[in-house]
Amino acid sequence: MIVSRTPYRISFFGGGTDYPAHYLEHGGKVLATTINKYCYLSVRRLPAFFTHKHRIVYSRTELVSSIEEIQHPSVRETLRYTGIDYGLSVHHDGDMPAHSGMGSSSAFTVGLLNSLHALENRMASKRDLACGAIHIEQRMIRENVGSQDQTLSAYGGLNVVEFMTSGEIVVRPVILRPGALRDLEDRLLLVFSGHSRNASEIAAEQLRALPDKLPAMTEMARLVDRALELLSADPPALDAFGALLNRTWEIKRELSPRISTPAIDALHRAAMNGGALGGKLLGAGGGGCLLFYVRPEERARLVRALDGYLVIPFRFDFDGSRIVVYEPACDGDA
Repeated sequence: MIVSRTPYRISFFGGGTDYPAHYLEHGGKVLATTINKYCYLSVRRLPAFFTHKHRIVYSRTELVSSIEEIQHPSVRETLRYTGIDYGLSVHHDGDMPAHSGMGSSSAFTVGLLNSLHALENRMASKRDLACGAIHIEQRMIRENVGSQDQTLSAYGGLNVVEFMTSGEIVVRPVILRPGALRDLEDRLLLVFSGHSRNASEIAAEQLRALPDKLPAMTEMARLVDRALELLSADPPALDAFGALLNRTWEIKRELSPRISTPAIDALHRAAMNGGALGGKLLGAGGGGCLLFYVRPEERARLVRALDGYLVIPFRFDFDGSRIVVYEPACDGDA
């Protein structure tokens, strides 16, 4: 049996510039981190005496006789990508719900790819995992997804990820002064809106509008550089970093009328009135989680102002996708 653990991500700045339709022409960059909320996948060979060949367990259970019958797109296409043709049992368990805006679908693909490599006694590099997952999601499944989620889940950590017009992806860890990382963590509040959304549909609308939104996309990328300046100051200008989240939220709302909803706007207003200095919706829009910045002395007041919403405690993750149980089948095992 193989068990993988793959982190979800929160994106601070630059989201949207990671779509190939944009960065292959203009370049792009994001500032984001992974957190200690994970997608867990257990994968093992399925003994041949079952009447089905594959068993896939997630929000539903699939018992199928061929890869073509698998309904879960990531499982089906990742099996095709790896060329594995023997029977498998795949079981998913996650710390966050689907459609949370935190890259859960890409974490699944990265974790499954990592698990299948391990099952074949291969060690995949972080770059291999990121590039493989991007290929599977964008070219095989044909999802309307960018390239930051797969990259961050594979690498882990607080990073600037640059997307070159050549297609190359460069990951640069952000190194903060001693104590600044924990200070930043202590000032972030993750809140679930209670609403889910189909990210691919909203992203498709944004992609159609990209040619008319180039100035907004350019500013989104520039905010990454400004945020880095604030984090690198001595001492780090964390309050200004937090307030900058509002600017990226304002720009993002310009990209599509479907990005926000009256319920999300109400949650954002409640947080700002409750002591937050800045905040934004995570992911493509329409629902999921919001991230707020709040001074430690205002945190309790903000939590009270958000009574009725689920506040999710977290810390940053620096491991990326990991194999946490490695017990591959011996030769001759079915």
